[in-house]
Amino acid sequence: MYENNHLIDQPLTRKTLSKQVEEKIVGLLLQDKMQPGDKLPSEMELIDMLGVSRSVLREAMSSLESLGIISRKTKGGTYFTKRIGHHPFSVMLSIVNNNLEAILEARMTLELGLVALAAEKITEEDLQRLRETIDAIRKSVDNDYGEHDIAFHQIIASSVENPVIQGMIDSLLLTHTKVNIQIPNREKEKTIAYHEAIYESLKERNPQKATQEMYAHLVFVRDKVLNQ
Repeated sequence: MYENNHLIDQPLTRKTLSKQVEEKIVGLLLQDKMQPGDKLPSEMELIDMLGVSRSVLREAMSSLESLGIISRKTKGGTYFTKRIGHHPFSVMLSIVNNNLEAILEARMTLELGLVALAAEKITEEDLQRLRETIDAIRKSVDNDYGEHDIAFHQIIASSVENPVIQGMIDSLLLTHTKVNIQIPNREKEKTIAYHEAIYESLKERNPQKATQEMYAHLVFVRDKVLNQ
């Protein structure tokens, strides 16, 4: 059991308050003060412990929930999700949540190695699913294809059938929406062209070419986000 008064040792300093609250709450896990599956103190207790407003706390909690760090149950309280133990990368992502460059570089590092493995392991069924996401993007209206874009990368991740890698990619793709928001003028035809090139490389079972095509795609995304 824990004593609430001793959970948060250091006072908050100036930064984005909600971001500091996120870091303090994640710190409970990193410092082994709480474990995956543990119930967090009540909202009022956290407000008192952290010295912030209800709106700031709720903003932080919403962000942590979107990253899969916590889950909130109606009338049941808030818990650290048990699956954090299987997806520890999500904890680190919560710390760099607002550092888009770091997130994009992490994604590049993971997905470049991942797509090379996928070229060796991907099944015909996976390839068919990739084709369907590309077709869905092509048919989308008003550049509203973010869900299909994420699905394309998720299918590649799952095709390697490696639970460690899968957990890392799952966590990283939770930030995909955040990155997409930073791209006001999406270029559907370019997205389709990049996805088609990656798809063809995977279909050919060519790891080197798949890596090159994925790199070109991710560099395009990175530069579009950071240089707008």
